[in-house]
Amino acid sequence: MEVVLSLAVGILAGSGVYLLLRPRTFQVIMGLSLLAYAVNLFIFSMGRLRIGEAPVIDPTRGSDPALYTDPVPQALVLTAIVIGFATTALFLVVLLASRGLNGTDHVDGREPDKE
Repeated sequence: MEVVLSLAVGILAGSGVYLLLRPRTFQVIMGLSLLAYAVNLFIFSMGRLRIGEAPVIDPTRGSDPALYTDPVPQALVLTAIVIGFATTALFLVVLLASRGLNGTDHVDGREPDKE
């Protein structure tokens, strides 16, 4: 499970960085989103990967921390997802306004010269 998760984080982060370096604004926004998802998965994996285990202490099982998942990364990721949706919506509104004003969706505001 750890290998699959680390591969997913690596692929999402690599794809996000690649899209961040593209000249179109929409690709930059998608790259930021993919990079945010990679960071969310990384933070989520820091709380130990235990399938089917409770994140809170059960009095019948004892208080050994190795038996439970950490609820703090789960709460942080949930908050980061909500904030990520809000910033993506804001970026899309700015993208539409910029395209309306400039007539192009390039990051620098002008089309490349064609030869």
